[in-house]
Amino acid sequence: MLLRSLILLMTLTTTGICTATEQNPKKPKRNTPPKAAQGFQWVNAMPKNHHPSLKHATFRSPSLNRDVGYVILLPTEYKANPNQKFPVVYYLHGGRPGSETKSIGLAASIDNAMANSDASAAIYVFVNGGPVSHYNIPDAPEKQGASLFIEELIPHIDATYRTIANRSGRALEGFSQGGRATMRLALRHPDLFCSAAAGGGGYATEKRISEEDGYENPKLRFSPGDNTWDLARVYAKRPHPTVQWMIYVGDKGFNYENNLQYMQFLDSLQIPYERIVVPGATHSAKQIYDAAGLKIMRFHAANFRDAAKPKSE
Repeated sequence: MLLRSLILLMTLTTTGICTATEQNPKKPKRNTPPKAAQGFQWVNAMPKNHHPSLKHATFRSPSLNRDVGYVILLPTEYKANPNQKFPVVYYLHGGRPGSETKSIGLAASIDNAMANSDASAAIYVFVNGGPVSHYNIPDAPEKQGASLFIEELIPHIDATYRTIANRSGRALEGFSQGGRATMRLALRHPDLFCSAAAGGGGYATEKRISEEDGYENPKLRFSPGDNTWDLARVYAKRPHPTVQWMIYVGDKGFNYENNLQYMQFLDSLQIPYERIVVPGATHSAKQIYDAAGLKIMRFHAANFRDAAKPKSE
């Protein structure tokens, strides 16, 4: 009798477990990769409700044999004056990996300043910096973001749009990773750009790359010398066209102190620059643009005008 009761109890318990399981089935795990696993793309979709003056476009990369995206902002004067050529500001985004849509949130401030004639008309191009944001990775042909920008995107822009297709009509600007890249690329290519405004760059990381034979970390190595410290030393010693430099940063940003250190380094090399420190701004391109964007735009505009003047003998 006792044995039959135990068997009955076990049967009822098992049935209850099965019924409960059927009534409350476990939700299947979603097979959605984490954000970091979504990977890098050379062409990215524009976000909804982007600024209406922005246009997404692509060009065919000869080195990659694939399309590469960029976002362009044409001033209203571009359509109104079909015979006029315009200077270009190439904006280099922050963060990794690259995307041409990363910094387009600044477009409203830029477009409004030009539309209100607060700043001179210029074309703005938002660049896709590649898998490691504006760097070339040695022995990795698919990770040559810097070369693709310099050797392929710039010629494409000059061939496709009415640009001032020489250094007097080209400026570089960027924030964070893009600030680092602005310094590196303009120091390396002063023959291509007359103006460079580097925002919030991580110069402590660049210094480590200089001191550790190209290593940013144990798993990431760049070519020795490809950093803002070594390139500035080379720039200071060789004859070259003069780049007009600006460094801007928020005094609450985590790169504030190393920006001050890098400015002192430029002082020691006698490389002149304009300096903007935005009180209260964190590591945010938008906060800085809200406070000082017009000054940055006018900096480029003045440099375009000066570079276009005939040189006196």
